[in-house]
Amino acid sequence: MATTHNIATGTKGRIQWLYPLSIATAIAMVVAWFPLGTLLHQQGQLSAAAQQIAVIQSEQRALAAQQRTVATKAEATMLARQLYQLVKPGQSLIQVLPGTAAEGAASGDPGYQPLVAPSSVAAAPAAPATSAHAAPSGWRGFVSRLVRTLEFWR
Repeated sequence: MATTHNIATGTKGRIQWLYPLSIATAIAMVVAWFPLGTLLHQQGQLSAAAQQIAVIQSEQRALAAQQRTVATKAEATMLARQLYQLVKPGQSLIQVLPGTAAEGAASGDPGYQPLVAPSSVAAAPAAPATSAHAAPSGWRGFVSRLVRTLEFWR
């Protein structure tokens, strides 16, 4: 009987080790195939989407408040004048652009330039207008004179 008792305790010892080993294997399989990285990535996307929703909701509240202020006709008219330069029928819009004193002197407008005294202008001798080409006679002369006359065609 002693032999049978040893066999029974040997199998019982193996069975005692088999349960923790199977539990450890199951945990290892779950951890190995469990999409933990995917879940963390999706959680990050969900938090980013929640932040975007919060921003959009705050913008919506601001626009609703602006809508309540623009609901009056006087406020809408004021915004139309300021933002879009709109006027009532029969009115005309005149815009005066701001300028600086330094801008007027440096601009290319000759009206802002100081007057020049006639004595400060050097008299340049006028060169006589001479033709670079000798006028040929006959039909060629007529064509060349016509081409020179209609020079703006070039």
